Amino acid sequence: MSFQPPKGTDDIIAPESQTWRETLRLWEDWSERYGYALISLPIFESTDLFERGVGETTEVVTKQMYTFADRGDRSVTLRPEGTAGAVRAYLNSGKQGVWKAAYSGPFFRYERPQAGRRRQFWQVGVEYLDTASPVADVEVIELGYRFITATGLSDVALLLNSIGDQVCRPAYVESLRRYLREREAQLSAEAVALIERNPLRVLDSKADADKLLDAPRTLDHLCADCADHLEAVKRGLETLGIPYKEDPALVRGLDYYTRTAFEYVATGLDTAQNAVGGGGRYDGLAEAIGGRPTPGVGFALGVDRIMLALGDPVRPHLDAYLVSETGPEEALRVASLLREAGIRVDFDVDGRSVKAQFRTARRLAAPVIVVWRGEGRLVDVQTESERAELPLEEVSSWFSRE
Repeated sequence: MSFQPPKGTDDIIAPESQTWRETLRLWEDWSERYGYALISLPIFESTDLFERGVGETTEVVTKQMYTFADRGDRSVTLRPEGTAGAVRAYLNSGKQGVWKAAYSGPFFRYERPQAGRRRQFWQVGVEYLDTASPVADVEVIELGYRFITATGLSDVALLLNSIGDQVCRPAYVESLRRYLREREAQLSAEAVALIERNPLRVLDSKADADKLLDAPRTLDHLCADCADHLEAVKRGLETLGIPYKEDPALVRGLDYYTRTAFEYVATGLDTAQNAVGGGGRYDGLAEAIGGRPTPGVGFALGVDRIMLALGDPVRPHLDAYLVSETGPEEALRVASLLREAGIRVDFDVDGRSVKAQFRTARRLAAPVIVVWRGEGRLVDVQTESERAELPLEEVSSWFSRE
């Protein structure tokens, strides 16, 4: 076969895909627990949505978007992130009042492929719109933290910052700009190009991080309202027992953020791409894309990054494999009964020998083998450590035992 997946994309197949499937199921469970309804967004949108929403000077817009003209000569872009599209969907719906939505799907950025950074990647996320309450920030942060730890990823650090708002940020930005001008000769060419246009983006530069250790901090320039908002978020996290660390350098990579900014870092991941997700408040985004004032807060988590941090443990996608001594037609009937009972089971449809069926069961790493001999309604249930003969109707109870 000469065809390969495009650079920066992957085929995700069993057994690794089972971890993905379980993680995405877990996401649906946790996002529903917190009251976030499903939203399904277009894979591509008008390019202008991302230029105006994400920010024309961000690296996402200037370097990473997959943008092309469709057959109607309209400029469209494969979605590089989910928040701008979700806010657009809310505004287009005509809905009023608090709105909570969760999404899951592929996103696209033209990046240099490496571990944890792909050109097609999978994200899950939520948006909590039309509320400026810091309690909403806390709930959103908690959901992300609980979900990540529920996947089995235990070494997670929550980084927290505030980047101010339209009241206090201008003075901070000017202070930062003066600081960067004084050190212009030490900075990368890309950082220098951003000093006048968008100095906050310089703080997001990994290449210049060691030269900016004494840069002005947003926390020292917050207005009273932003400072109070941050304190309320911190109190909420402490009440819920969620550990966090303030990181004055955290600004996130998109222009729409205001006030709260946060990031989840897999501390055990030995790679530059150790952030498994993050988000923040974006109270001006709706207006930036032409809508009415609509404060909001949300996050996006990288499923690819979570899988990388977990090490992609191999988990069987079956509960059992059915070995039939009486042929595939009879096996189909028995498998159907087991499946109706909620058991994930597969079997051989080609009528191969019992020995060959056992080999298949081992190749698929089935933890249980159910042998059907066609004698009454008894089946032989086998695992590595035990064996039992029991009526077919009792098999589901055997699987659900403590």
